[in-house]
Amino acid sequence: MSHPDDTDPKALSRRHFAALSLASGLAATSAAAGAVFGRVADSDVTVPTPNGQCDAAFAHPSGAGNWPAVILFTDIFGLRPTMREMARRLAGNGYCVLVPNPFYRNTRAPGISMQFDFQDPKDRAHLAELRAPLTNEGVASDAKAFMAWLDSQPQVHREAKAGVFGYCMGGPLTVMAAAGVPERIGAGASFHGGGLVTARPDSPHRLVPRLRARFYFAIAANDDQRQPEAKTELAQAFAAAHLPMRFEVYPGTLHGWCVKDMPLQDGKPIYNEPAAERAWHELLVLYREALV
Repeated sequence: MSHPDDTDPKALSRRHFAALSLASGLAATSAAAGAVFGRVADSDVTVPTPNGQCDAAFAHPSGAGNWPAVILFTDIFGLRPTMREMARRLAGNGYCVLVPNPFYRNTRAPGISMQFDFQDPKDRAHLAELRAPLTNEGVASDAKAFMAWLDSQPQVHREAKAGVFGYCMGGPLTVMAAAGVPERIGAGASFHGGGLVTARPDSPHRLVPRLRARFYFAIAANDDQRQPEAKTELAQAFAAAHLPMRFEVYPGTLHGWCVKDMPLQDGKPIYNEPAAERAWHELLVLYREALV
């Protein structure tokens, strides 16, 4: 018999993360001590996959040693300086971070201009073409190739669990990737992820039974207003799979709030630095706990 609060997302968060709450509080007061803040090396790399050569960025701490592997899945604007900066920042906290070009099958990075117009049918058609290969099977295949490449790097601690995290379009890709390499992915995080829960039979949330990772979902306030039931369905999927997850709706935030170079919306900034920094802290707490 299932526990009576198995489908209650608030109770789910309490049950699975009671112990982590204390850890989070401790981490908040000792973040500087836990961070590496050392020199970081980064480079452009090419990762072979069954579907071609993927151009990517790779960042890791400098010097001797090895560190847990992480894959960063970008938003629709692809692999660009802002995403490289995020990879370098995480590498400075003691991780080896790969940022693949999600559209490598069709074009080199970034693939989409920051002047992309969602109201333009031509732009939307171009985006649909680029995203077409990003099916559950396609992303799983990529994730296996990315992890194999990472595990071949001397900087990577292959005995530690690996992580995934993503923004907007990259949010559901984290779930797809974790389902594709469940034996390696120990933690995932989605920040204002779009399309995590749909009515389609291949909806990312239906992949949860294949996971072995704990997850954190940071949800934009306006995304939650449009689809308030999504967080509950995610919570129910993780509860049914007996996997820990936690979600938060960030008050007053817009879809895309974590990414510095997001274009203005109605003349106002989307990026919200205080909320973005809090989300980044949650990522670090998750990884410190899970990537061991």
